[in-house]
Amino acid sequence: MIDCIFTLDYEIYGNGSGALKGLVHEPTEKLREIFQKWNARFVVFVEVAELEQIEKYGADPEIGAVKRQLLELYQSGFEIGLHLHPQWCNASYSQGRWSLDLSEYNLCTLPPTRISEIVRHAVDYLRSAVDQPDFSPLSFRAGNWLFQPTRAAATVLAQHGIRIDSSVFKGGLQRNNTLDYRPALRNGDYWFFNSDATEPDPRGPWVEVPIYTEMVPFWRMPTSRRLGFGNAFGATSQSTAKKLNRLRDFMRFRYPLKLDFTRMTLNELTSMMDRVVRRDRQEPVRYRPIVVIGHTKDLVHPRTVSDFLSFLQANGITVTTFEGAYQKLLQGQTQVNSLPAVATRQNVKADTLQLNLK
Repeated sequence: MIDCIFTLDYEIYGNGSGALKGLVHEPTEKLREIFQKWNARFVVFVEVAELEQIEKYGADPEIGAVKRQLLELYQSGFEIGLHLHPQWCNASYSQGRWSLDLSEYNLCTLPPTRISEIVRHAVDYLRSAVDQPDFSPLSFRAGNWLFQPTRAAATVLAQHGIRIDSSVFKGGLQRNNTLDYRPALRNGDYWFFNSDATEPDPRGPWVEVPIYTEMVPFWRMPTSRRLGFGNAFGATSQSTAKKLNRLRDFMRFRYPLKLDFTRMTLNELTSMMDRVVRRDRQEPVRYRPIVVIGHTKDLVHPRTVSDFLSFLQANGITVTTFEGAYQKLLQGQTQVNSLPAVATRQNVKADTLQLNLK
């Protein structure tokens, strides 16, 4: 059984360039219209730190429209998830340019007290945005997919009611950031974990629902933009060693290709899903949550998204959110440590769930 979960990283460019109107607000409006036409919803992974700093410095007049959009999305049944690039938390803005604190690039390597401070501010911002003082996001995606080392960040996030991570992409490797998701290639379509997002633990309180990838020859990666070579070689601030590490990350015979609905062509999207459908027919009782990733700033061809939703409907594939899939995920766990049978916006709260993150 296949469920397709569309996730949208709601953000401007990582260096702070670009405007909210063209990179966030307008593409999200187009996507909202398309998904509502197909009676479907997606997960909005809100990059809270950058929005908070933009609002603080009055750096973009569209911030009010963005916050209104988030409230409308929430009220319309779209899931609001937490997305964090912590280098924004101490950012400063002067003469139209942002200066980011790269010492806080990876949330997971920060002291627990700092992680707690960042997450608390982020959740408070989301609560204000959706006008719900007790709101707790169910799902999380780390900035630049960095959810290693997992233990400290997972502990803090769990204290705020977050139960699902979707940062892992199987086969992922970033030597400069000590990220290695290659062990996850041995795992299933999703798994429970405790202190390491790549290590399944059937008694773990967290669920990892990875971004769907296929391992393909590196020449199947069609553009330098998708590979990230522009960032790897165009950033003069990077040392030669870091640039070489970046090159080594990509120069593998097989590389993880993410199922990306804002970058891929319709043929690429449907071909990848066709292979999922064929596997599912061989084992139809197995639950397969397929996470599709997208970025507001990457949306170029909205028609492709609509056509892909049409393809999914024609093949009987349900489009849902993490909230909609959570009960099915829990049913796949053989033993649950004090987790509820069903998670909703009303009952997924930090004070009602008992965790044992060791």
